[in-house]
Amino acid sequence: MTQRLLLFLAVLLTSCSPRPEMNVILVIVDDLGWKDLTVTGSELYQTPHIDAFAESAVRFERFYADSPVCSPTRAALMTGKHPARLDITNWIGGEQKGQLIQATYERHLPLEETTIAERFKEAGYATGFIGKWHLGDEGFYPENQGFDVNIGGHGAGQPASYFWPYKRENGSPWDVPGLEEGNQGEYLTDRLTDEALDFIDSHPTDPFFLVLSHYSVHTPIQAKDSTTAPYLALLAESPPCDPEAAENDPVWSITRTCQGNAAYAAMVENTDDSMGRLVNHLTEQGLSANTAIVFVSDNGGLSSLNLGRKPGPTSNKPLRAGKGYLYEGGIRIPFLVSNPRSSSTGVRSLRASTIDVVPTLLDLAGLESAALDGRSLLDEAEYAGTLSSRPLFFHFPHYHGSGNRPSSALIVGEYKLIQWLEDDSTELYHLSDDPGELHDLSELEPLRTEDLLEQLNTWRSQIDANMPYPNPDWSRAN
Repeated sequence: MTQRLLLFLAVLLTSCSPRPEMNVILVIVDDLGWKDLTVTGSELYQTPHIDAFAESAVRFERFYADSPVCSPTRAALMTGKHPARLDITNWIGGEQKGQLIQATYERHLPLEETTIAERFKEAGYATGFIGKWHLGDEGFYPENQGFDVNIGGHGAGQPASYFWPYKRENGSPWDVPGLEEGNQGEYLTDRLTDEALDFIDSHPTDPFFLVLSHYSVHTPIQAKDSTTAPYLALLAESPPCDPEAAENDPVWSITRTCQGNAAYAAMVENTDDSMGRLVNHLTEQGLSANTAIVFVSDNGGLSSLNLGRKPGPTSNKPLRAGKGYLYEGGIRIPFLVSNPRSSSTGVRSLRASTIDVVPTLLDLAGLESAALDGRSLLDEAEYAGTLSSRPLFFHFPHYHGSGNRPSSALIVGEYKLIQWLEDDSTELYHLSDDPGELHDLSELEPLRTEDLLEQLNTWRSQIDANMPYPNPDWSRAN
């Protein structure tokens, strides 16, 4: 009788013991376009590890960056607030003007903002940041924003080089800090992955929140020769498309229409290898059952051909344009959520954006969200919810090297409005019927256009969004 009682109590205590706290990892890939994965349609880039991860995760196929450039989206990823509310509307350091002088913007993420790292740290988590930050200079680095560990994160938006020592001979603001010890030939994406795995191993029992924020696939376009060579051979045998085919097309003549850069393809593959190493390491360490992973980009792929700059290395077609634009190619991005405590997988079609990442990460860990602009997507990952009816707002009151002019946009249901701020002209698209945004409906549907513009104006007023203003020195001769 006593033995039975003891056995019953043992079983009862075991069943009542709390589950291990959920570790949470956020993987950010810089400039990764919506079509830069095999699972999203690339016929050139090889991403078997991310594809396998996608099979065990929920993939949101209509997911958006809240900005077409990096710093604003990264601010949203760290706070759950819209970049326009934070006044971080341009990539930090961006300075261009034309007919308008760009809107003023914050040059760092204010320390008063509560970051996702601070929320996890309050809950007893170890917090680590590995890789690209680009949310302010010294005094505003990850270690000042709630991260216990910062390796490689500083004020720059790209590395000086992807090869050790990740510096230029004469010095550069792009020199990557914290990676001084290394070996000749060492590649940055590999090194950041090494550091991420070391961080995981240093917390075998403590719950952790880790951000692995790759510099890849941002410029400079540099890859390992061994990874590039197969793509060079493949492209030599079968060129991807006719580069002159869209020469006179007003839409496609300004952007790459096909993927054909071997070095960029190799960078994507190396980033995919990193994802494979991360997932495999968690399995080997017995952590996969209590570690959630969220995978996201910060803006659309760099695809522009104009302004005399080096051509962008990728193509987002059938989506229009790329990084720097509020067309779909500039803001639609991959987004994957793996929750080991849910059996849900597959593709979700609702529209959501990077302001939703913070509440989703907190929800994965069982932590409550404060008042944020975003909402958790976990319920939507389980079933068809109601978030798809929510408007999505975009505000980029800046010029960009891609050729973009200051603009704002709004998506409601299947309709998308773009307003160009130089002349207040508008474009209207039906995204299901016209995902490439080729057929402007603004003149055919003036009442709908007027209604959406009113909603956009109301939103900008409510959050006190900064706006560009006339440039007194500008003339059309410029």
